[in-house]
Amino acid sequence: MKNIIVLVSGGGTNLQALINAQERGEIRNGKITCVISSNPDAYALQRAEKHGIKSQVLSRKNYQNNQAYTQDLLKLLESENADLIVLAGFMIILDKALIQAYENKIINVHPSLIPSFCGDGFYGLHVHEKALEKGVKLTGATVHFVNEICDGGAIILQKAVEIQNGDTPEILQKRVMEQAEWKILPQAVSLFCEDRLTVIDNHAYIDYNKGE
Repeated sequence: MKNIIVLVSGGGTNLQALINAQERGEIRNGKITCVISSNPDAYALQRAEKHGIKSQVLSRKNYQNNQAYTQDLLKLLESENADLIVLAGFMIILDKALIQAYENKIINVHPSLIPSFCGDGFYGLHVHEKALEKGVKLTGATVHFVNEICDGGAIILQKAVEIQNGDTPEILQKRVMEQAEWKILPQAVSLFCEDRLTVIDNHAYIDYNKGE
């Protein structure tokens, strides 16, 4: 059973999707053992408490820079015996030391179909604003491994979502979360915990036959 550590900074809607999936038995061979927040006031902490999940606060405002913060985060992850780290609305740029220590063991969900609308500056509502400005007909979400390039790690799963007439960034954000993010993030976590993922040359390959 793999230890899943979820890193949060805010409301924790993706954390809730993971908790719901776990309680439905959809995450196999893994369990959320700790939620770590960079923000002591994050509502995600209440979500963890409600479901009996241990939480820790490592407040970013107590550190001069991300490098110093990441060093203590690394120590905390090691103490929690992290097998998989999931970024669920975590608003800190991880230092390369942590990324290297947990190579292909950190998963993030991004609200677009990478390589569209991703990279530096593309987060939250900005992603959906740009998609609407461009007039694309499809957007969606991507779950990927984290490497030293922003949104540049191996893609695990993607799911498309249609853009509709009259969409606002807020409406589109909600649809992408409900139809894509909250579905493929738990799926990717389960694939990792079941050892069905292999990364070669920054490409993630899924073994659909293992355990069948």
